[in-house]
Amino acid sequence: MQNLDQYKAPADIAKWRALALGVGGIALLAWAVGAYMNTEQALRSWLLGYVFWSGIGIGALGLLMLQYLTGGAWGVVIRRTLEAATRTLPLIALMFIPLAIGVYTHSIYEWTHLPADDHFIKDRWIYLLPWSWIARSVIYFVLFLIMMRLLNGWSVKQDQTNTVEESRLVLEKASRFSGPTLVIYSLVVTFASVDWVMTLDPHWFSTIWGFLFIVGWALSCLCFTVAIMANLSGRAPMNGILGKRHFHDLGKLMLALVMVWAYFNFSQFLIIWSGNIPEETGWYITRMAGGWGFIGMVLIVFHFAFPFLILLQQDFKRRAKWLATLAVFILVMRIVDMFYLIAPNPRVDESIVESGVFYISWMDFVAPLAVGGIWLWWFFGELMKRPLVPAKDPYFEGAVEHGRGH
Repeated sequence: MQNLDQYKAPADIAKWRALALGVGGIALLAWAVGAYMNTEQALRSWLLGYVFWSGIGIGALGLLMLQYLTGGAWGVVIRRTLEAATRTLPLIALMFIPLAIGVYTHSIYEWTHLPADDHFIKDRWIYLLPWSWIARSVIYFVLFLIMMRLLNGWSVKQDQTNTVEESRLVLEKASRFSGPTLVIYSLVVTFASVDWVMTLDPHWFSTIWGFLFIVGWALSCLCFTVAIMANLSGRAPMNGILGKRHFHDLGKLMLALVMVWAYFNFSQFLIIWSGNIPEETGWYITRMAGGWGFIGMVLIVFHFAFPFLILLQQDFKRRAKWLATLAVFILVMRIVDMFYLIAPNPRVDESIVESGVFYISWMDFVAPLAVGGIWLWWFFGELMKRPLVPAKDPYFEGAVEHGRGH
């Protein structure tokens, strides 16, 4: 069996961690000042950063279970990075507190101010009361944390095994758990995305909303993982593990997720356009005018068309640095997409900015930096705690050999 000490994370990660904490801390102080001046805008900007960065951690949970089910070489070499991302879930739950306080104090989400006779409130009644909304979110985090604990616990047990048979039995447990749990995971993500984002516009709904976030968060996590892997590929121990075929496989998965993201978005638009129901079309009418319309076109071109055409090229996917550059570009588009979904929605207080008007606040830049800096600090800390690869996995050596092929 493999000696795990040779697969420790490089010392450079400690520097990355310190830098992330510094940037995140400064941005958090700036955001706190903004929250004092305009609480609602600060909370909406925090929601933007929160949905983006928590999506990487939650998306990692889905990708981790997917790789246990598929058993591909691509999943073996990135498993520990995904596990480190899932172990940020306690922090993700902690960073949800400002949003919970905002809902409890009626400082964010228009539905907290709607009259009792509004049909949205009458139809949903107890489902959208502040305490109910917060209680459901607590349930989501409990379920996510249970999944994370079990999967990471089995991974630790696999590192402690002494024979191939023992390792295989642990892997089998994780694989059997991942099948039915992926269904539960998809349902939880659907409910969470509806509560946290879709209810910003209380009179609009979409039956495909959950799938947009399942795929979108998986894409965010995969792009983040590719960027991390590409940076580690030039350093020991990953320089002796990662190969061109690994990045080629990851690039193909990126292409698939980009296409599915575009497909779900187009399906949503087409169904609402053909139905032509006023309560549904208003959501798109707002986002097709002025600056929002420009951002929509940017997403079509640079979130779908450009990555799609680039990722069709086989040679591009085999070059780690090139693929990582595109992955970071897609991550930028992912946060633009989150801004497109969140910012135009109705506001509680329209005295500063009227709902639907194109507006970008300085806090829309600061809050994601604050959330992201703190999240990355925690993530790098988790990445350093354990070996970078599951060296005692029975398929590890085969996965490494796969990456060296042509």
